[in-house]
Amino acid sequence: MHMKANPTLVEPKNIVALVVVFAVTASYAAAVTPPPSSSLEISRGTGTNIASVKVADAYDHVWILQSSSDLTTWTDVEALKIHNGSFSRAFTKDASKPNLFFRAFYDSTRQNIFSATPNALILPATSFNYAGPVLPAAFLVNPILGQDTTPATNVTTDAGATLGRVLFYDKRLSTNQTVSCSSCHQREHGFSDPRTFSVGFNGGLTGRNSMGLSNARWYQRRHFFWDERANTLEDQVLQPIQNAVEMGMTLGALTNRLAAEPYYTNLFTTTFGSPAVTPERISRALAQFVRSILSTRSKYDTGVSNNFANFTLQENAGRQVFNGAGGCAACHGTDNFTAGPALNNNGLEFPFVDLGVGGITGNRADDGKFKAPSLRNIELTGPYMHDGRFKTLEQVVEFYNSGVVDNPNLSAPLLNPPGGPNAGQPRRLNLTNDQKAALVAFLKTLTDPNLATDEKLSDPFNYGN
Repeated sequence: MHMKANPTLVEPKNIVALVVVFAVTASYAAAVTPPPSSSLEISRGTGTNIASVKVADAYDHVWILQSSSDLTTWTDVEALKIHNGSFSRAFTKDASKPNLFFRAFYDSTRQNIFSATPNALILPATSFNYAGPVLPAAFLVNPILGQDTTPATNVTTDAGATLGRVLFYDKRLSTNQTVSCSSCHQREHGFSDPRTFSVGFNGGLTGRNSMGLSNARWYQRRHFFWDERANTLEDQVLQPIQNAVEMGMTLGALTNRLAAEPYYTNLFTTTFGSPAVTPERISRALAQFVRSILSTRSKYDTGVSNNFANFTLQENAGRQVFNGAGGCAACHGTDNFTAGPALNNNGLEFPFVDLGVGGITGNRADDGKFKAPSLRNIELTGPYMHDGRFKTLEQVVEFYNSGVVDNPNLSAPLLNPPGGPNAGQPRRLNLTNDQKAALVAFLKTLTDPNLATDEKLSDPFNYGN
């Protein structure tokens, strides 16, 4: 157990000392062993705060905080119930007690506080609106309307997406309670991972870069993962939970663990009419929340409504490159900037290191083909490609400008057309430096700044602050 304090004692009124003890009860005299991998820190406060306490405990135990003015008589200040692995709180000065010391400890006999909805979660009295989001006009008609993956059997509801939000951020979904869905899909990074490969519950690395989730609701081919191995989003959300590297759980162990938490039985009852926790219900709720991660308030969206008068000259030049000389819209079309019915090979490599969809179908014509995600929030979702090989948008643009690799499955938009120079060979765009910079500037207009600040997409757990 890690313990930290400021040992310097100056004026008495500012003294904050750390005393860590193991509780001893009347029934036995042996010290109580603290939970494994837990840490405790009490430190001197600043300003009006006399002290702050921080506890990390993956298994969400109760810790007892006490204070004393004489290091002899101790009084309980609070029983600290840990939710989702960590807790921190500052305590204000008490003018009547110029000398004040704190200690905190774990006692196995005082684990009698449960994680109920009011103390474990910070949820609004009236649910956020997930069921009826305001969408741009282009999203309500084809072709984007036809890209919607929402099944009639799992229409998004406010209660269902709320439950999904809690599940998405809950580390209980991993076997050692250290990793949540949000660990690899961080909202400040467009619900992707800034690391090339994500780190699983036991320190192992994923085989591919974590794809951004914004606007995952729309994809005409309906499949999920880079290699499209999940037929639906409902199928996809359960797979990382059971993956031996990512979260390492079994569905049986997960349902038992969640059913033991009072706030989950409450949320499942609100959503589905009974407290039963089942894999199918977990799947439906998580899918509803993921479909609620919407990006529709970017600079580009404002531009659609005012003929892009809000764009700079460079951004408008980049828009022209995207739709014209760059040919980007062929694989990232519509205002959702995602693929249509085609499955594409973008010429990253040959021979193929990663077979992509071909590794799933066994069809050699699918080798090196991958799902083309939406480009919305692309500024936030680096590194890029399924293997995270490109760190910047500038590198991505230069790849499509001059680096596309010839291979038998290279998609037609990346080939020179028949009848022209170098027909059938990979296209070289020959963009000028100004055009490349303009294209990057345009891609950044697809960033929705609201994504990282929208409360209904945030971590709902109560960490004590």
